[in-house]
Amino acid sequence: MMRPRILMADDHSIVLAGLRKLVETEYEVVGAVENGRALVEEAEKRQPDIILMDISMPLLNGLGAARQLRKLVPESKLIFLTMHATPSYAMEAFKAGASGYLLKRCAASELMQAIRAVMQGQHYLTPLITKDVLTATLNPPDGAERKQPFATLTARQREVLQLLAEGKGTKQIASLLHISVKTVEFHKYSIMDELNLHSTVELTKYAIAEGLVGL
Repeated sequence: MMRPRILMADDHSIVLAGLRKLVETEYEVVGAVENGRALVEEAEKRQPDIILMDISMPLLNGLGAARQLRKLVPESKLIFLTMHATPSYAMEAFKAGASGYLLKRCAASELMQAIRAVMQGQHYLTPLITKDVLTATLNPPDGAERKQPFATLTARQREVLQLLAEGKGTKQIASLLHISVKTVEFHKYSIMDELNLHSTVELTKYAIAEGLVGL
């Protein structure tokens, strides 16, 4: 009987090494990558049963990657393993197509439990984020405002924002996204207008505060 196949993505190689050692007793690890764009490419190539991924990753964050993966590998189950304990991130992850959401401070046994649950067609949310809080975030009272990461931006704008915050120039971004320099500049100024920010420095600070890029 073939073992379920797992593709892993995290921008820390030591985390990937630890995860590999943990899961390979029950699952076949078909790859380990360190940025969101490599994850999308490998997933399309490998067609894994499970994708174990972080949110904060270079070039393309996990939420953006998940939205692409839902279309490219719809049969793959997505499980987020992240430091982001804010319910709004869990909500965004499930909206992007996740089947599971855990925190990096969870016990190893919880990760294995989550993978088994997801493989059985269930959804898994770590008890470290209370379901009552998540439900309240998903269904706020009438008139209540809630802050969601990048909720007002398009998928392309989020990509451009992340790359700008990582210090990429407009030509680099144009090459990575296969668009023109003018289009990159259009998105940049649209983002500034949407978020009421006035410089690349302010955009970077915003991206860091939202967890889109690391310090």
